Amino acid sequence: MQEFKISLITVTYNVRATIDRCIESVVAQKYKNVEYIIIDGGSTDTTIERINKYKDHITVFVSEPDKGVYDAMNKGIRHATGDIIGTLNADDFFASDDILESVAAMFTEQNADIAYGDLDYVDEQGKIIRKWRSKNYKRGIFNLGWMPPHPTFYCKRELFDRFGYYSLDYGTAADYELMLRFMHMNSIRICYINKVMVKMQCGGMSNNSPTNRVKAWKSDLRAMRSNGIQFPLLSLIIKPLRKIVQYF
Repeated sequence: MQEFKISLITVTYNVRATIDRCIESVVAQKYKNVEYIIIDGGSTDTTIERINKYKDHITVFVSEPDKGVYDAMNKGIRHATGDIIGTLNADDFFASDDILESVAAMFTEQNADIAYGDLDYVDEQGKIIRKWRSKNYKRGIFNLGWMPPHPTFYCKRELFDRFGYYSLDYGTAADYELMLRFMHMNSIRICYINKVMVKMQCGGMSNNSPTNRVKAWKSDLRAMRSNGIQFPLLSLIIKPLRKIVQYF
């Protein structure tokens, strides 16, 4: 049976408080056919020093100015040589040591083109604040405000060649737009991994002020209109309402 090589990308910039936890969760993974790529935006704190402690576990490390997190992700994809590509944010960490095993199994056994799973939001002490449970993908469900958690999103590398990379035209909605483009606009095999894959620390850029939240909504709306959502304004209203159940 084919063993897939996974390219895992972490983007960093002045993340000295969380980067050790992130990298250590990668090092602890039982699945070892992993190419670990770290793209740093030119950190000025001790982030690079901390990353260098794990250099034996890092395949590619680049530190240079970039145009933001999605530009850095695109750089990582260009460096990737694996069959499957996923990302792990510097503030996040794997929920257990068998996550990449589960990812590889889904692509091997189910012939997936895309796989995704569940995510927990945690505070700085690791306490669970919200539980994002994705459930199985159904064709057209993006029209109802659904989306999978991007930190659990893995796809075959060839999809980036076929459908394009992250677009910098959508601000903080670039990950949402890419998943719309890949999943909603194309007929490919999409599989759900029924487990918590990632612990995500609260406080993303799109949620840290009312102004940023409004900008994020506008970017979401443009992404919907660009990718064939049937009723984008209705979907825009439903999308945040779906988050309410995550608190229970």
